[in-house]
Amino acid sequence: MGNSDDVEACGRCATSTVVDATGVSADPYAGGHIEVDEREARTVSGHVIALGRLSEWLTDLGRRLTYGR
Repeated sequence: MGNSDDVEACGRCATSTVVDATGVSADPYAGGHIEVDEREARTVSGHVIALGRLSEWLTDLGRRLTYGR
């Protein structure tokens, strides 16, 4: 994404959402790390990636229009 202000510190909230959306039956919080199958995560996150890119593009456009760069 954009700058570091746009990123969560730990990612647990985002992972919880992905786990719910993919219907993972195992406890992703078991053990010392969170696990979600990459293929399942990509399946449900395509629209999020597209909206993120659109958001970045609109932000850049706004900055260019505002500051003339």
